[in-house]
Amino acid sequence: MPRRTINKTGYAALWLLTLAIGVGVGFLLLDRDGGNSPETEIPNLVGTWRGENLTVSEAKGYREWADKTVRITEQKDRRFRGVFTYADGTKNFFGIIYPDNVSFTWVSTPSKGFNHGRILGPDRIGACYVEAFTEATAGCAELTRE
Repeated sequence: MPRRTINKTGYAALWLLTLAIGVGVGFLLLDRDGGNSPETEIPNLVGTWRGENLTVSEAKGYREWADKTVRITEQKDRRFRGVFTYADGTKNFFGIIYPDNVSFTWVSTPSKGFNHGRILGPDRIGACYVEAFTEATAGCAELTRE
């Protein structure tokens, strides 16, 4: 039986076909990631959120704040703003929901740190504050929408 050989053009075509199949499978898997698709609706965070805040710092040690209240008063697409109350008073803040529709960050003008969060469910979020330098603090709260 005669032996067949593949020339350079055949190898190139086979390589391109393999690459095209691999890219196609990759796009199929990316489309199943549960949130990065442009058709996914941006979550609405407007409302009053309450929960317990657990913090640790050099100055105050380990602390538990029983009633942290966050009110997100308005949202336009991924951008939002609101006010939160804590032991020392209230602060206005503004934030953004990341394109994964799960993660968010908010900041406050007088604060030196950032609040990073994740949407845990339709009416549950986790929000963690971190601040460095002389007033270093780290803390997280699980909040439920009323």
